[in-house]
Amino acid sequence: MAETLFISDLHLDGERPRILDILLRLLATDAARADALYVLGDLFEYWIGDDDPVPELRPAVQAIRRLADGGVPVYFAHGNRDFLVGERFAAESGCRLLGEETVIDLYGTPTLLLHGDSLCSDDVDYMKFRTQVRDPRWQATFLALPLEERRKQATMARQVSRESTRNKRPEITDVNADAVNDALRRHGLHQMIHGHTHRPAFHDLDLDGRPARRIVLGDWYERGSVLRCSDDGRMQLCQLD
Repeated sequence: MAETLFISDLHLDGERPRILDILLRLLATDAARADALYVLGDLFEYWIGDDDPVPELRPAVQAIRRLADGGVPVYFAHGNRDFLVGERFAAESGCRLLGEETVIDLYGTPTLLLHGDSLCSDDVDYMKFRTQVRDPRWQATFLALPLEERRKQATMARQVSRESTRNKRPEITDVNADAVNDALRRHGLHQMIHGHTHRPAFHDLDLDGRPARRIVLGDWYERGSVLRCSDDGRMQLCQLD
């Protein structure tokens, strides 16, 4: 049975080695037998540039490289924490970088892939921040800073983000229904897969009188989470301990 795997929101950093171990086990076992692996953003807790050596995360990069070298294509979509992942990382890891919105043929079903933060249009403050940091000019200016200054700014941004999220109503940080429908309409599709919200679920929708589906990937804060899609049409959200 052929199978494609989807993961997101791992938020890897040196403070949670157990999560890294779960990822390494997945890459060496189920992912090695898959048709493809899609990482839909926030693989890392933060990424301040491809020139940052981050030795504690090298095992993940090396394991992804082994998977890609073994013949399993690995695709990476930028998240709100690792939007600075670039071509150097892609070359080192063997990943293929995706655009902000990507359409794939998932065993006969055209499917829209994205990280998901662009759908959270009710979070006005975050959307302003997102527009700023996705600007190539802002990115060039930030990447020109010394590594230590970038690391300092990233740490401060994480603290601000945590405090801001804590004070927001849950519905503000979830996707906007109109944004979801608009994204599907733009591509003429009826299925999407995304992460970001940390609310794994299958959502059945009505899109202009036709059934549609939105699949949300789980985060890796407490345990691993993977969406398994097989060529017989089955889709399962599974936890990895």
